[in-house]
Amino acid sequence: MQTKQIIFTAPYKAELLDVECLPPKSREVTVELIYSAISSGTERANFVGMRNSINASEDEEAVFPRTVGYSDVGIVREVGDAVKDISVGERVIVYWGKHRKYITVDRESVVKIPDGVSDEEAALAFIATFPLAAIRKTRIEIGESALVMGLGILGILAVQELRAAGAYPVIAADPIAERRELALSLGADVALDPTEEGFCENVKKLSEGGVNVCIEVTGLGVGLVQALDCMRMMGRIALLGCTRSSKFEIDYYGKVHGKGISLIGAHTIARPNRESSAGLWTHADDIKALLSLLLGKRLNFRDMISEKHSPADAQEVYMRLANEKNFPIGVLFDWREI
Repeated sequence: MQTKQIIFTAPYKAELLDVECLPPKSREVTVELIYSAISSGTERANFVGMRNSINASEDEEAVFPRTVGYSDVGIVREVGDAVKDISVGERVIVYWGKHRKYITVDRESVVKIPDGVSDEEAALAFIATFPLAAIRKTRIEIGESALVMGLGILGILAVQELRAAGAYPVIAADPIAERRELALSLGADVALDPTEEGFCENVKKLSEGGVNVCIEVTGLGVGLVQALDCMRMMGRIALLGCTRSSKFEIDYYGKVHGKGISLIGAHTIARPNRESSAGLWTHADDIKALLSLLLGKRLNFRDMISEKHSPADAQEVYMRLANEKNFPIGVLFDWREI
């Protein structure tokens, strides 16, 4: 069967192309997408031609074509003969999917969506597992203070999840005023501009000498250095943002070693595949946890979604992503348009 897929065929070029969708094998399902969500940092990096693999060297030449998109929601249209717990017509989240109309994946790559969670909310659920895994790795305790550096989609999700985890205060930081306002509306106790003089001193005042936990999502060396200056003794920093450039300096002796700071690698693939344990959950279990929190009104994804676009408009959308400093937080492709 032929279907449509968004493919980056060259730097700064997104095309909606015809591709093959194979029928499901024994343990696979075929899903017709309703929405797929844009993960801004990853997809911008791929669109402009930055390295897209943790195993690639910093100066390695970009290789195209590239396929993107991994947080999808859709309806099961066909199942393999060994799949007994998923039925045709059920709504599911597809994780590690693609921006494409029809997709065939292993049964283990889909999670059923309960009644009461909308398609739009579900489309963000897999992306929301990224900051959730980072927070789990910090082993945050109820009442500990937390800082989120960078308020893109992952940072806004982290703000909400830290609040749900019992952090106080939750301090959000971003230079863009609109993002700080959104963070405040979704659960941040304070929102600060990290480019303003006295930023670190203000964080320390708000957190009685420094935060216990920081979720660093800027992916910038300066963001990490600032985060280190905001920590209290024995603090933990989860490196959620993809710092693709290593060209910055850190005083490890003074800022890390001397204060006993833990720097935690928090890329979403650094987690177990099959079985969850304390602080280390699988993608599927994290998705289920987030769906429960959405049902319980502990999280608000609805107010994060600001735009929906036809996949036919992909080139225009990604050019905006490449060039706009304040690209909208929650952007979905609506595959019902194709």
